[in-house]
Amino acid sequence: MFTIKNSKGETVSLIRDGKLIPEREFMALMNEKYSGQHNGWRLQNANGDIDVTSLGFNYTTDRLTYIRAKYVEQTFYEIAPGDYMDVIEGEGAFSGDIITNLSIKTGPNFRSGKLNQAGHNSRVPVADASVVPFHTYVMNWALAIEFNLFEVRQAAFAGNWDPVENKHKARKKDFDLGIQEVSFLGDVDNLTSFPGLYTLPNVNSNLTVITKKISDMNAAEFATFAGAFIAAFLTNAQQAVWPNQWLMPQDDYAGLGAPVSSTMPLISKRKYLEDMVAGIVPGGKFKILPCAYGLPSINKKAGLGSGSGLTRHVLMRRDVDTVFLELPVPYQTTQVGTLNNFQFQDVAYAQYTGASNLKPREILYFDF
Repeated sequence: MFTIKNSKGETVSLIRDGKLIPEREFMALMNEKYSGQHNGWRLQNANGDIDVTSLGFNYTTDRLTYIRAKYVEQTFYEIAPGDYMDVIEGEGAFSGDIITNLSIKTGPNFRSGKLNQAGHNSRVPVADASVVPFHTYVMNWALAIEFNLFEVRQAAFAGNWDPVENKHKARKKDFDLGIQEVSFLGDVDNLTSFPGLYTLPNVNSNLTVITKKISDMNAAEFATFAGAFIAAFLTNAQQAVWPNQWLMPQDDYAGLGAPVSSTMPLISKRKYLEDMVAGIVPGGKFKILPCAYGLPSINKKAGLGSGSGLTRHVLMRRDVDTVFLELPVPYQTTQVGTLNNFQFQDVAYAQYTGASNLKPREILYFDF
């Protein structure tokens, strides 16, 4: 019997007395389950390892064939952009672009405020401030799914796979993975208006401090690097702020379990770096996070390294006033509709932006 679960988690059969339930009841169930805003559905992926030539319900069996009720979904590299930078949802919905005003100090400096008591009618200098607009461009996105009564009835014979639910999952997967890529690499069709955390304009790149994998450095190389990378950030930030987050290429991060040196075999490079930075950065709040988008094989898609990719570390001050991503309209779906009571469709829609970097000097790339 072909079934779905309603919004309360109750199992509801779509076949009654050998027939599909009445249209009005069917439409009500579809709308209840699939309409509205979907914030769940964790989506995993496996990048093309499934044989797509064998798709469908039609395959050969015999009387001793057993079809398992459980089915296996794809898995992908998936991380939450909100773990790496602030994500603002729902602000500026349905706008064409979003302006953030940057307030800057103008006019005379502190020294100009010194008064000359000996002068008559001395004019007091006046402090002032101005605003500069920062434009964030907004992209509209929509994607439909369709299904028909044949798909529903044929799936009833299989009995263990819901085509409607899985089409919704597939679409949500496309959205989640697409937003993930935009967050880190940007929209590769328009990196100028929609950059990602790894492709921000006006961010400086240091080519001297890290020239090889940290996990591959010998003791002397590691000591030199450890004494230089925070100082490089401070110089880039004009000594104004300290970093609190480091995005490290995932393969390098995986190798940090190696000892610092043969004379310190019980202290891993990761432990040494975490303790060292925590002792230097005011407040001791600092995160080292692995990220596969720092690998050349992945970031070459965004044209880094002249299209060949490069190994990129991102040392930054994570703060909503430094860099953020926006979803003016989070992922939502329309109600299921039909024109002929045979084919059914609904549309998911959203708006997204690239990563907005208001303070480029509070981020520094280390490339090789």
